[in-house]
Amino acid sequence: MHYLHASLTESMRLYPPVPHEFKTAAADVLPDGTPIAKGAVLLLQIYAMGRSENIWGSDCLAFRLERFRQDGSFVPPSPFAYPVFLALLRMCLVMDMAMMQMKLVAATLLRRYRFVVRDGHRVNTVYSLAMRIKEGLPVYVRRGV
Repeated sequence: MHYLHASLTESMRLYPPVPHEFKTAAADVLPDGTPIAKGAVLLLQIYAMGRSENIWGSDCLAFRLERFRQDGSFVPPSPFAYPVFLALLRMCLVMDMAMMQMKLVAATLLRRYRFVVRDGHRVNTVYSLAMRIKEGLPVYVRRGV
């Protein structure tokens, strides 16, 4: 399950379910000391942060499970570098349940079926309130692995 957890985490780093989040400043100074007007509306660009070379390095666009694995075990990312479930007081209350559901569905389906994306299909995402794949993802499903 450590491998699956790292796979889901890396997938959501590149394709977060919610690509951006609006917050209102409750104080006049951000945690890093940056002054800001209390009540200012802040836009957290989760999609852009997941693809930032400053945060993830020169291979930021590559799918690499090693980012979240060490000695075969899952290593959770910093919620400040990986804000998919937000951080600290704003942390998603059902994060653990969501991860468990994704693992359960993935493990159940991948154990029984093989999924192959149609040759030549290029995935195009729609950047909106919730990230989705434009025109869906055409796959062939075969029983067995």
